[in-house]
Amino acid sequence: MRTPVTIIGAGLGGLTLARVLHVHGIPATVYEAEPSPTARTQGGMLDIHDDNGQPALQAAGLIDEFRGLILEGRQQYRVLDRDGTVLLDVADDGTGGRPEVQRGELRRVLLDSLPAGTVRWGHKVSGVRALGDARHEVTFADGSTVVTSLLVGADGAWSRVRPLLSDATPEYVGASFVETYLFDADTRHPAGARAVGGGSLFAPAPGKAIQAHRESGGVLHTYVSLFKPQDWFAGIDFTDPASATARIAQEFDGWAPQLTALITDADTAPVLRPLNALPIEHRWDRVPGVTLLGDAAHLSAPNGEGANLAMYDGAELGKAIAAHPDDVEAALTGYEQAMFPRSATAAAEGALFYEAAFVDNAPHSLINMLTGHEQGQQGQ
Repeated sequence: MRTPVTIIGAGLGGLTLARVLHVHGIPATVYEAEPSPTARTQGGMLDIHDDNGQPALQAAGLIDEFRGLILEGRQQYRVLDRDGTVLLDVADDGTGGRPEVQRGELRRVLLDSLPAGTVRWGHKVSGVRALGDARHEVTFADGSTVVTSLLVGADGAWSRVRPLLSDATPEYVGASFVETYLFDADTRHPAGARAVGGGSLFAPAPGKAIQAHRESGGVLHTYVSLFKPQDWFAGIDFTDPASATARIAQEFDGWAPQLTALITDADTAPVLRPLNALPIEHRWDRVPGVTLLGDAAHLSAPNGEGANLAMYDGAELGKAIAAHPDDVEAALTGYEQAMFPRSATAAAEGALFYEAAFVDNAPHSLINMLTGHEQGQQGQ
């Protein structure tokens, strides 16, 4: 009898795992705290990489559906100086290996690919405990429980499953994002739209940056990065959008108006997103009947790899379980032994990216890193 699989978290990683298991005829149940698929917006753009995210979707049998979601031209990006000078402008010629899609659309494709009832909405985990013999009990906020012989924590940064395996907790990396949106940008915010161009913009300086993505429907999604302690952000009243916006914009006094307009002309209230990470080499000893994937296993500061790694984890775990239907421990051991070094490498590379983006000679340090990366890819 194949082991029933209980997955906590209906993010991209948990859903990819459920889908790959379904492809192999293995039932799984996903428990998600949110009350419905539309309970909140699902983030912005994702570049899906040809070495992890795309193979995961191939394993899930969804590569054609994925291709139907691609927003053409969004792989282009540019780096600007604080005075608005374009220092690097990389076009999208259609050959890049990282096409962009909307996160919410990709999640919808995964949800639609699962049998009805696979995801149990409105199930917020309040606790987990080991019962022995590789079995675990999950308790939900409503008092209900489920007992499983294979528990997978796909429940993100503040995973309730992680304590079964590890004492590690995420720590603040010293920086936060402040997010805003500009709608109908080409008509209503033309200067900002021209600055961003057709894809994404990155304008870094030591300790700060203005970043923006062009999403679908003329939407610009701005991420302001500030390397400040959490106490500094605590001194800003984010319940007063006007004063919070003004305080964030003050950090960019003297910058080109088309850049600061991405903050000051926002159509939404600024939202604070503190950045946290687990240790780069985070790993654990094998515990029978339970494992983690995605941010629950290897949270790092945003570097373009998080969603891709979560989906790849889900696909690899699903394939491992399918390959060892009568020996779950062999499947989990093989999955973890491959996942640990893979995620550590990505986290270390992400840390190097942040260092290049925000050191004393940014933006030039970032350009040196990006152009070296491009040349290295072309030489492969």
